[in-house]
Amino acid sequence: MIYDASLDDLLQKVWDGKRISPAEARRLYSLPLEELGALADRRRQLAKAKDFDGRGNDIVTYIVDRNVNYTNVCNVYCKFCAFYRVEKDADAYVITLAEMDKKIEETVALGGTQILMQGGHHPKLTKQWYLDLLSHIKAKWPQVNVHGFSPSEFIHFREVFNEPLETIIGDFVKAGLGSIPGGGGEILVDRVRQRISPLKAMSDDWLEVMDVAHRLGLRSSATMMFGHVETIEDRIEHLERLRAQQDKSKGFTAFIGWTFQAEHTHLKAPTVGAHEYLRTQALGRIYLDNFTNVQSSWVTQGQEIGQVALKYGANDLGSIMIEENVVSQAGTTFRMTVADMQRLIRELGYEPRQRDNWYRLVG
Repeated sequence: MIYDASLDDLLQKVWDGKRISPAEARRLYSLPLEELGALADRRRQLAKAKDFDGRGNDIVTYIVDRNVNYTNVCNVYCKFCAFYRVEKDADAYVITLAEMDKKIEETVALGGTQILMQGGHHPKLTKQWYLDLLSHIKAKWPQVNVHGFSPSEFIHFREVFNEPLETIIGDFVKAGLGSIPGGGGEILVDRVRQRISPLKAMSDDWLEVMDVAHRLGLRSSATMMFGHVETIEDRIEHLERLRAQQDKSKGFTAFIGWTFQAEHTHLKAPTVGAHEYLRTQALGRIYLDNFTNVQSSWVTQGQEIGQVALKYGANDLGSIMIEENVVSQAGTTFRMTVADMQRLIRELGYEPRQRDNWYRLVG
């Protein structure tokens, strides 16, 4: 084996917290998994060192919230999705205010602080329907943050409502929207998006929504759904676009990556396992040097790998997921309680703490 001093230089660069290039990321991807994980853990420590009065490296966070899918009617027919229905399907639905109230009541009773509200691209719901829903929630549950409507939904709204994004997002905020989830990011490479979701927002659209939202003062998460038809280089390009947007608008709270779940979907692609998941998350932590938080995806990986991911760059276990409908429709169903989360965190020697959407500690 020939000694390569340049690799030592790259490893030292990562250890020191310096920014890496796409070419350097591709080299890192080929490292032994444990070595890449150690580098990602180092970058987590550097990112979190100043958080929580200097205790950021001792604490792993989680949030108590609920996924509420307000409709499953959707007209973009993504090949990777097993959740969507068309209007004529017998199990197509649009949520009622009474149903929403019941879901939020249950969430608050469990100590929840937020609802994650997303839905299909319904062709007939009006702007006023959304504003009325938001206003109803805010009036009845002012303490609950509405983390709602992914960028692809806002692109759909722009087309249906025939209004600029600034107007739509601004009106949603006035009605009660508190933050935006990063759903619909998939892979921010149009060649890939054209294959898996050709009728959905393209890469520039997704980033434009985030840019507008951040300029209007909203924070959002950023996601990546990988392990289908994309290449490693596509994943790195996705990370590069997220990093560039964060440099520009500084509005992303966290990065969340998860693997494609294949059951009951139309996308014929080999799925990847835990090894690939951990490798990609670790690379994401290293590459996204301007992101403070990385969330483990136990929802797709299960509790054990979700826990291991805390040593591969993640500092947050995400939500206990009181309700989850999209991933479970694709054949993956894992459940977690607050006690489970606290146990998994403590077993690694960290202090478990509940947080809100903005990564402020609760209680």
